Amino acid sequence: MRPFQRLTSALLFASFLPAAVLSAATETGPALAKPTRPPAITPTAPVGNAQVASAEDADLWLRAQIALGRNRFSCGPIDGVKGAQTTAALFAFQESRGLPRTGELDTETAAALLSEDDRIMELVLTTEDLAGLQPVSATWLGKSQQTALAYESVLELLAERTHASTALLQKLNPEVNWDQLMPGATLRVPAVALPAVKINAAQIRIGLSARSLQVRDETGQLVAHFPVSIARDAEKRPEGELRVAVVVADPDYTFDPEVFTESEEARSLGRKLILPPGPNNPVGVAWIGLDRPGYGIHGTPHPEKVGRTESHGCFRLANWDARSLLAMAWTGLPVLVEP
Repeated sequence: MRPFQRLTSALLFASFLPAAVLSAATETGPALAKPTRPPAITPTAPVGNAQVASAEDADLWLRAQIALGRNRFSCGPIDGVKGAQTTAALFAFQESRGLPRTGELDTETAAALLSEDDRIMELVLTTEDLAGLQPVSATWLGKSQQTALAYESVLELLAERTHASTALLQKLNPEVNWDQLMPGATLRVPAVALPAVKINAAQIRIGLSARSLQVRDETGQLVAHFPVSIARDAEKRPEGELRVAVVVADPDYTFDPEVFTESEEARSLGRKLILPPGPNNPVGVAWIGLDRPGYGIHGTPHPEKVGRTESHGCFRLANWDARSLLAMAWTGLPVLVEP
């Protein structure tokens, strides 16, 4: 794993922004150019001939989840089980293709969705993968003293890299001792590489009750769907029209003890801390700041909790979904938050 680089920027935003945006503006480096709007490119259809799996196919939902993710209709961590987030992703995919919204993998949906690329592949573990691992402190102060908040284990690293649940990886590799893996080890994982296309995002829509974040193009067509966590406190859930104000990859994070009043350590610290970048950073690997102070869309170290637990105020995505959204986002992109 590559070491994370500290961001340098002259962008000033709200105090809740990742510290990379704030501290770099006063300490180092020239201002970063504002992200420009990406060109319009029509998403391509799945590669390969569609194969409709029978209801008896034990890998049906695993294949469907892989296919949904590759088409940017995320169901959260891939686990091979049809749950609420998979159903929501299917509804969204069906809408995007003009299909009946059944929420089921019927014959018509399977023909449009599944391809020969929806499969399990072999991945070879590298020396670089292992070299990047390091423990993450259990305390806020300890986290602030680390050089990076990296992956702690091979299982965590590969689960995030392959958009999978740790339970699925363990099921696919029953003979593996995850604590004793060496470079050159071969592991079975979902093939989740996204097609090399850019999405012409014209609007982000966040549904609070549905706990979903969707992206639409200039024609109003749905082009991406992600599960999202929202604020626990209803008063902290912004509704209405917002805009993207800043886009930051691999941010660091300003820990404000006043935000974490439930933490005994936070109450005793009495001061802010700067936490380094990394996938185990509180805002994960991406920060898409909104034009309301303190609010943004970001990643998380806990993808299994997205859409199931609540946040302190921002909109939280799995890290891989946050990266995907980051690639579509541009300064000024409209964001509509609906009940």
